[in-house]
Amino acid sequence: MTTGSTSFGRRSTRQVMVGSVPVGGGAPITVQSMTTTKTADVDGTLAQIYALKAAGADIVRCTCNERAAAEGLARIVPRSPVPIVADIHFHVEMALAALEAGVHCLRLNPGNLRKADEIRLVARECKDRGVPVRIGVNAGSLDPRLMEKHGGATPEALVESAQIELGLFAEEGFDDVKISVKASNVPLMIEAYRQLAEVTDHPLHLGVTEAGPPPAGVIKSTAGIATLLGEGIGDTIRYSLTTDPVEEAKAGRTLLEALGLRKRSSVDLIACPACGRAEIDVYKVAQEAQAAFETRQIPLQIAVMGCVVNGPGEARSADLGIAAGRRRGHLFIRGEIVRVVPEAEMVTALVEEAEKLMAEGFEARLAAADSTAAKEAEADRLALLGDQGSDANHSEERIDLIAKRLADPRSQEG
Repeated sequence: MTTGSTSFGRRSTRQVMVGSVPVGGGAPITVQSMTTTKTADVDGTLAQIYALKAAGADIVRCTCNERAAAEGLARIVPRSPVPIVADIHFHVEMALAALEAGVHCLRLNPGNLRKADEIRLVARECKDRGVPVRIGVNAGSLDPRLMEKHGGATPEALVESAQIELGLFAEEGFDDVKISVKASNVPLMIEAYRQLAEVTDHPLHLGVTEAGPPPAGVIKSTAGIATLLGEGIGDTIRYSLTTDPVEEAKAGRTLLEALGLRKRSSVDLIACPACGRAEIDVYKVAQEAQAAFETRQIPLQIAVMGCVVNGPGEARSADLGIAAGRRRGHLFIRGEIVRVVPEAEMVTALVEEAEKLMAEGFEARLAAADSTAAKEAEADRLALLGDQGSDANHSEERIDLIAKRLADPRSQEG
């Protein structure tokens, strides 16, 4: 076996699209994590999402447990660099509000959202919008009826819980689904996924729930996830650790690279999603930057951001980045503006600064910052706010829809 390859055969599954990220169907195995901030704290949550992206997360889940969280999602989704999954427990209203917020996927726990008519309602809404669902079965919150039937949280009970939910979805003609059957007991988790893989071709989300703090939590998670990946089972993974979620993303990415299931890269390029504030073609500039760094061995996290209003703050976890504004590029190092360059020179400036960072170090490059750069960036930021207003992404329109949903969850049912 050559370096970077794997001999593991992958289980054949259907494919689900979580935003722009494919899960299953032969797509690369993805890494997920979950924010620990209050979702209503938009700036804090976005900062954590960008940090998770920089650490290797492909998809990020946020809780949606109250109206303020749903409203936060409406502001977060258009500015997130990765697809957002809304985590739903108990209240169908929150699932519907999250859909109005524009999330890319819902996670439903069949153990605590059990009313068949509510599950069917969510299925219809998701089908109409093309939004997938993860059926997130958890051994710690199984339907009591299944616990009684199977004598506890057995592999069979977890699998049956998922199948019941799938059946309700099927009644509505909805099958855009991925599934997890998590447990904190590693042998239980492994056997549940093995049994599930025998009875469905839906993509599987792997994880050991409540694994605890490192190092024990990392060992438990790796034991379960790696065992299944070695058997070809699993399409997306999450380490559930009692620590900074950035460590979850790092652990997941490291495991996939160690198994040869994801390629190692030198530059880790992150880019914003080209929201309503974008002053440039973010995708084009990001592609140009990726091409420029492709042959350079520079182990930095580099960000390409569409606007100077939010970019440097949201991507402050990146080592180096550039944000557009008023036909200029604002170069920043770990969130600090260091230079302003013409828009046409943005990629060149990124490459030059990256090479200087590697040669001189962060302290030296921050000390060499243009003394007027921060003031120029602030002037451009204020000018853009004046031109575009405070709601360039029309988030308030979604928040109005959320308010209507929560007033009457069925009022806009398709």
